[in-house]
Amino acid sequence: MLTTILDQDRLRDKVSLTLRVSYFSSIFSFVFGLLCIFLLDITEVVPYIFIGFGVLNLLNTLAYKYHKNLTLTYNVISISGLISSIIITLFTGGINSSFIFVLAVVVFAGYTSTRNYGKIYLYISILLIILIYVQGISEYSLTQNVVPAASQNLFSFLSILFSVYLLGGVLGKNLLRAHHNLYKTKHELEQQIKEKETLLKEVHHRVKNNLQTVSSLLSLQARSISDERMRTLIKSSQNRVISMAMVHEMLYMREDISKIEYKSYVQELGEYLVKSVKGATDNVSLQIDIPDIQLGIDTAIPLGLLINETITNALKYGIKDEEKGEIHITLRKVAHEEYVLMIGDNGVGYPENINLKNSKSLGLKLIHNLARQLKGSISRDTSKKGTNYILKFREVGENVQSVI
Repeated sequence: MLTTILDQDRLRDKVSLTLRVSYFSSIFSFVFGLLCIFLLDITEVVPYIFIGFGVLNLLNTLAYKYHKNLTLTYNVISISGLISSIIITLFTGGINSSFIFVLAVVVFAGYTSTRNYGKIYLYISILLIILIYVQGISEYSLTQNVVPAASQNLFSFLSILFSVYLLGGVLGKNLLRAHHNLYKTKHELEQQIKEKETLLKEVHHRVKNNLQTVSSLLSLQARSISDERMRTLIKSSQNRVISMAMVHEMLYMREDISKIEYKSYVQELGEYLVKSVKGATDNVSLQIDIPDIQLGIDTAIPLGLLINETITNALKYGIKDEEKGEIHITLRKVAHEEYVLMIGDNGVGYPENINLKNSKSLGLKLIHNLARQLKGSISRDTSKKGTNYILKFREVGENVQSVI
């Protein structure tokens, strides 16, 4: 969003700068042409080039209102200005003409458009200056100085004023104004983004608090139920709520609230589930192999729920009672926004004829549906002891509909 707005402001400033330079240079060209005729007594070539450039430039500027092609408008101004400057320079003293400094204005205007145009006009101007110099020192000069001897100093004076005013008073002044406006817009947008990030952090904090409240209510409800099966179901729901609350808590604590560092999340979630299901025993070890991977909230929550279900099933059915066991979780990024999760345990496992699709277990159905929500596929790895899964999934964008 910030980049888009700044690009729009930059384009608007470029249009304003190009049109201002065009209008001013047209007016100056008309005035300079008239001065050449009535004040400097120059009657050949030069005044007509000035007036011709002024007319062409003015028509080109007015045409922009219809075609809205800034590149076309800019290049017509620059090319016509370059050609006019070279012709006037050749007929007013060649390499000794003060009007040759107008070429620097063309180059500077090129750099205000893009770096590439600036380089192109720089190299062209250098080449033309070299050719003007060579033409001036050769035996056969193609042009002659049409400025009368009595007017040459005054012509040089007006040429330097023309160059300096265009370069400083028009280009420099408007470029500085555009830069100031762009900086001001950027500062205002950064302030707005900072305020929104602070507000979004507060939202994550409140969502986390609300989820923790739901978890506490489920815990209180479980204590008042004597049926062990119902109590277990409520406890499982409580763990699911907590796995989501952890994501919001980590986003609230991070500077970058768009993504969370996933290894610390999985570590914290795994340790909580082991203590929740197995109590204080230290018989189950967690082997977590996750590099520096950061995931957005739309991917982190469903993936966290899937990991929650897998670890919970492993602790309840795979690694039974007080037996020692191991749960391993490996996450790898294999391509742009594509990941592979390998997760499982070394427990007793379950029959091969039961799969994620035909199982009546809510936990297994959730694992299957969460894999679909992650735009991925999940398969059971039967080459290892216990229950092991391989999940291939993609980074999920915003506004993805839940399939649970």
